[in-house]
Amino acid sequence: MNIYSQRQNWKIFLMVVALMIGAASLYYTNKLVKEISTEEKKKVELWANGTRQLANINQDMGDISFVFEVIKNNTTVPVILTNEKDEIISYRNLDSLKATNPEYLKDQLKKMREQRPPIAIALLNGEKNYIFYKDSMLLMQLRWYPFFQLAVIALFLFVSYLAFNSSRNAEQNQVWIGMAKETAHQLGTPISSLMAWIELLKLKEAEKEYHSEIEKDLERLQTIADRFSKIGSAPKLKESNLLSVLENAIDYIKKRTSEKVKFHISSTLEESSLEVPLNIPLFEWVIENLFKNAIDAMNGEGEITVAVSNHKDMIWIDISDTGKGIPKSKFKTIFKPGFTTKSRGWGLGLTLVKRIVEDYHAGQIFVKQSEINKGTTFRIALHS
Repeated sequence: MNIYSQRQNWKIFLMVVALMIGAASLYYTNKLVKEISTEEKKKVELWANGTRQLANINQDMGDISFVFEVIKNNTTVPVILTNEKDEIISYRNLDSLKATNPEYLKDQLKKMREQRPPIAIALLNGEKNYIFYKDSMLLMQLRWYPFFQLAVIALFLFVSYLAFNSSRNAEQNQVWIGMAKETAHQLGTPISSLMAWIELLKLKEAEKEYHSEIEKDLERLQTIADRFSKIGSAPKLKESNLLSVLENAIDYIKKRTSEKVKFHISSTLEESSLEVPLNIPLFEWVIENLFKNAIDAMNGEGEITVAVSNHKDMIWIDISDTGKGIPKSKFKTIFKPGFTTKSRGWGLGLTLVKRIVEDYHAGQIFVKQSEINKGTTFRIALHS
């Protein structure tokens, strides 16, 4: 099954789950509405019956049995029955343990009075009793349920996003690795051919200067092939002299670019502090890519400065140019696949640079600063 089919299956699965959540939500809401509707209807009927009883009371003390009937049949709505002096006569559906505390009952009475006016019950002796009540638990659940439902949906969407994002990243990683491996494989043929031509030239005793230059370029091709072959594999890092690696990269680029490009390198570190865990072929690739971008940004004329310093347990490598600069809005975008300002190219250079620094060397790379028409500084941060 290919990655596209897997993603389609995930979409179908997540859609089914969403439908199930929606159906369950509708069922639960409908159930709550029916239960509350039935409960409230029962209470209204009982209160109406009590009112009719009051109209026909002939006893001196009055008959308030309907009130107790309401309280007795009420199984959900918290109620408190009081007299005119706010003395609590009876209550129902309150916490039985807490209700032993008079202060708790007074607090509940206060909340009920603030929530809605009481139902007054006129007695034949001229006195009145009052029924105070508040929302039932079912009604409160229904009131909060939409918020709960929104939270569940938001969580579901977040998980779905993470799942799709993870799938997309995995697919992208496979494309990168496949492209790199294929590039390394394709480079193998011309490298083998060049090696054969060198041997032939040696037999014919051609100019040794030509041999040397061809061998340098051949070594370069072998290095490039080695770099691509390492993409997707766990790189082996070994303690290396950082300044030496940077100088080698400068030396290589300097011989293959215009004399109008000037290089400067400086370091505030002691010799013993320059040993850093590196995969040299891959890290040189990072430096060369940044140099090439700088040269393009300067249109082949300007200065490139490499400054090495340390901060706590980190080593900073600042690579600055005097080029056209980068808008602040593009500081992060330039590292994304496909982003390029060139008419030719795939926009993969800085993406690979970021991957090599962050994934393979556990470091960081970012645009430290940039000004339009003044230049840009990239910072690489490595653990010392």
